[in-house]
Amino acid sequence: MSYSSVLIVSDDTEFARTVAARWQSERRVPEITLTTSDVWQAGTADGYNLVILGPVRGDKTSSIISALTACTGTASLCVCGDAREAVVLSAEYPHLLVLPREDGWIATLILVAGEALRRTEAVARAQRAERAGIESQRDAALGRYMISVRPSVNNALTSVIGNADLLLLDPGETSVEGREQIRTIHAMALRLNEIMQRFSSLSSEMREAENASQAETNELPESLATRG
Repeated sequence: MSYSSVLIVSDDTEFARTVAARWQSERRVPEITLTTSDVWQAGTADGYNLVILGPVRGDKTSSIISALTACTGTASLCVCGDAREAVVLSAEYPHLLVLPREDGWIATLILVAGEALRRTEAVARAQRAERAGIESQRDAALGRYMISVRPSVNNALTSVIGNADLLLLDPGETSVEGREQIRTIHAMALRLNEIMQRFSSLSSEMREAENASQAETNELPESLATRG
């Protein structure tokens, strides 16, 4: 089952094929895209949950890593030559996941990549919950205002409808054109009154929306739900 998207950047075709093939044995297999440093551009990582950087030609490693560290919402993992290079890269790019290509590296890569993908998914879920919470709060504020002014609006509409009824009962006091205008006012006031009546159930709907948003937030990891 595909649950995330992974981009593998490498000029070593064997490396890319090895990683892609090894992932097929996992229970959850992400969508994997292979590319080379010749095709790579600054915005190539957009839309991917994880980018794995393998061996590339020349001095392109630094420029690609710099572009990856500037990406938001995308995890980055670099597979380097040995432990010494890993130490250097980790010191230069502290937010980059670095893995030396040593014995058992492919199993470690799949494990670390899986954790990175789960972390990315959790962050994205937290961001969606936060946006939904903001929208719910905004809608709730508007709903509370409408509920608070509903009695005053209903009173005003009742007065408009009543006076329009009285004017329509005495046809001799107004012209034909005036009566048509009064009928229009009367009809629009009735429509507004019907709309305002619908707000009577808004309070319960607001509570249900707030409870749903709170429930989704409670399902998130504590470290994400409380992060500010």
